[in-house]
Amino acid sequence: MSALAVFLIAVGVADICRKLSTHQWPALVAGPLAVVVSAASAGLWHRGDIALLAVAAILSIAWVVLGGAAERTGSRHGRALTVFGVGAALMVGFGGWASEVAGPLGRWLPWVGLDQVPPGRALMIVGIVLLQLVTANQLVRLILGAVGAVRPAGVPQPSDRLKGGRLLGPMERLLIVGLGLGGQFGAASAVIAAKGIIRFPELNAARKESADSGAPTGSGIDEVTEYFLVGSFASWLIALAGLALAAA
Repeated sequence: MSALAVFLIAVGVADICRKLSTHQWPALVAGPLAVVVSAASAGLWHRGDIALLAVAAILSIAWVVLGGAAERTGSRHGRALTVFGVGAALMVGFGGWASEVAGPLGRWLPWVGLDQVPPGRALMIVGIVLLQLVTANQLVRLILGAVGAVRPAGVPQPSDRLKGGRLLGPMERLLIVGLGLGGQFGAASAVIAAKGIIRFPELNAARKESADSGAPTGSGIDEVTEYFLVGSFASWLIALAGLALAAA
C-alpha cells in the first residue's frame, strides 16, 4: 500500500498548490516532486517502486490538468474522476511490486517515540490526511458535476446558499478520520449527524424563500437539497474510505 500512500500524497500536495497559486505550473511540479520526496523519505527506490511511482507522478499531472479543466468549463468531470480512480486502482492492483517502507521515515518514528506505528501506516496516514483537505473537496465537486449539481466557474452555484462548505467539509472529514483512528466511532457518527442539524435551518429557510417568492414548486431549493445530500454523502464516503485505509 506504500505506492497508494505516495499517490495520495502527490495529488494532495498538488491540489494544495493549485489552490494557493493563480498559476497551474506550481501544482504540475508539486505532484512529481512530492513523489520524489516521499520515495526518498520512505526508502522506495527498488525497481518495482520506481515503476509505480513514475505512474503516480504522471497521473498526478493528469489529475491537475483535467480537474482544473472540469472546474473551469463545468463539463467532462468523469475524465478527472477516472484518472483518480485508475491511479488508485493501479497502486493497489500492482502494490505487490512496492517494497516495505523504511528509509529515513522508518528511523525517524522510533526517534520521536512512535516506534509502535509501522512506517507504512504512518505514510498512509499522511496521504489520507492530505486527501481530506483540498483533494476531497475537488472529488466531491467532480461527483456533483457528474450529476449536474454544479455549474461552470463564475456562474451562480447552489452552494452559494450553503455558507462555509469548503471549510466545513475538510474539518468534518478530519474529525471523522481522527475520531475513527482513536476508536471513537460513536463520536464520529455524532459529527455526521451534527452536519444535518446545522444545515437544516438553511435548507428550511431556502424552501420558505422559494415559496414566498412564488417560484414553481421544487424550483431552486431542489438544487440546493441535491447539492447538500450528494455532496455530504460523497464527503462522508471519502472520509470513511480514508479511515478504512488507515486502519488496514
